Amino acid sequence: MEPFQTLRSLAAPLIRDNVDTDAIIPSREMKSVSKTGLSAGLFAGWRYTDVDARVPDPDFVLNQPAYHDARILLGGGNFGSGSSREHAVWALAEYGFRAVIATGFSPIFRGNCVRNGVLPIVLDPRPFDVPGLLLEIDLPAQEIRAGGETWHFEIDAEAKLMLTEGLDPIALTLLDAPLIDAHESADRAARAWAWSVLPAPLNSNLEEPA
Repeated sequence: MEPFQTLRSLAAPLIRDNVDTDAIIPSREMKSVSKTGLSAGLFAGWRYTDVDARVPDPDFVLNQPAYHDARILLGGGNFGSGSSREHAVWALAEYGFRAVIATGFSPIFRGNCVRNGVLPIVLDPRPFDVPGLLLEIDLPAQEIRAGGETWHFEIDAEAKLMLTEGLDPIALTLLDAPLIDAHESADRAARAWAWSVLPAPLNSNLEEPA
């Protein structure tokens, strides 16, 4: 997972409440369990006037030239609600978004963001909905800087560690490998019977029935 330190980008405004995961990546767009190949289906129901033919709707924010390179998305309240599908975050990440600034997030969606390298920031997005405004997100400092102003945001220590160091849940667990090894060694000494090779089944010498 790519570490997240600082990010400079425009922010694409999609400030709507209760944007659910089926709007982010409709179920018909989920044709594999891979993390790739999903970006074309991102917001498909809103992004295209003809989904099958992939005809862009010029009024949708991601189709506007000013936001083609935006790596920050602005959202409303309860962003990422609905189902727990992780594909929603995969689609956002593959499209190029590294951060979402929203009034609030569904807890499961927020966790999926952190585990896939997308920074969820809980702040009022309206100050950032200014055409041409370049935002700088500084995760170590937990600050957003833009137009000569600074906004502080909160993030829990584990999420910050995972994002700044680029750790997925397995890599995070392996940080405690010495503690895990020490526990196993102590348990092996205290309960040797639990670590021994299991005896053969009692009927292991019986012949197979004809």
